[in-house]
Amino acid sequence: MSRVPTNRICIVMMSAVGDVVHVLPVITALKRANPATHLTWVLQPGPATLVRGHPLVDEIVLFDRSAGLRGFLEVRRALRGREFDLVINLQVYFKAGIITSFTWAPVKLGFDRARARDFNWLFTTDKIPPHAMQHVQDQYFEFCDWLEVPHEPVEWGLGPWAGEREWQREFYAKLDRPAVPIVVATSKADKDWMPERWAAVCDALHADFGMQAVLVGGRSPREEHAERVILDLTHHKPVSALGSGLRKLVAIFDGAALVLSPDTGPLHISVALDRPVVSLIGYSNPKRVGPYRKFRDLMIDVYGEPGEDYPVTMENRHGRMGRISVRDVLDKVELWRTRYARGGRSEIEQA
Repeated sequence: MSRVPTNRICIVMMSAVGDVVHVLPVITALKRANPATHLTWVLQPGPATLVRGHPLVDEIVLFDRSAGLRGFLEVRRALRGREFDLVINLQVYFKAGIITSFTWAPVKLGFDRARARDFNWLFTTDKIPPHAMQHVQDQYFEFCDWLEVPHEPVEWGLGPWAGEREWQREFYAKLDRPAVPIVVATSKADKDWMPERWAAVCDALHADFGMQAVLVGGRSPREEHAERVILDLTHHKPVSALGSGLRKLVAIFDGAALVLSPDTGPLHISVALDRPVVSLIGYSNPKRVGPYRKFRDLMIDVYGEPGEDYPVTMENRHGRMGRISVRDVLDKVELWRTRYARGGRSEIEQA
């Protein structure tokens, strides 16, 4: 039982895909504590496609940030007259405070004043206690601790849903080798790895490991540029699945043997699906945003200097990704082969 009523909860977390993945174990914990909870989530349209259909998310209220003032007015209209027992504001930006102000609840729970930037603390009635910075997932679990809701075991329940299995089977029926999805780019150029190096990795995966590279991501200009470079330079062409969408990305990852990803949302999708991931991290602090609890041995950390015992901070470090060599990535693939190797196809055929 929670320390406050939880029959109707509103989650305010409208941000990027990685953050959305980190919210799911919080939702799972809340539903375990009170299966009768009706959960509403205010979410941006892009990340909403990842969780739409999730069995524990009862309702999604869309916030279209690109619509400017109209986006805020539409959310206010959607929330007007609604009553919640609890609103949980998991973001620290002013826009989240504005959305929180549109809700009615006796308890609006947010971050402590030190962490609630942009005066976000003004919009909540209760705050979690101050805490040293830690991994984002553990930071969100602080809300469970305040509510006295156990959050172990950590569960995401990300799918694939039953209706997605047929597409997954059709996708993998076209491949004759274990698949290695490669996330070719991110939302920030500073997090990206060089596409010509991805091309070298694709060829090595085919020739040295007997595996099929699959390019995944969206259709942004940088992603399409990376796709062109990789396809131009490779001798063993990868399959391109760019633009498939987040739910099909889940299906692809779920059937993969291994995932290669820089610091971006799909990295956390891979962890949530318990699929080994070689993560390439240099811009953001991996102690804060790296793979949660799993596959840390497969992480390539160029954020810190060799031997540096850096603290958990939000400091970003520019120009680091070029330090990662093709050999670094292939060494981690070899480590995966030694410790984790699996095919994945039999599970798809059984689903």
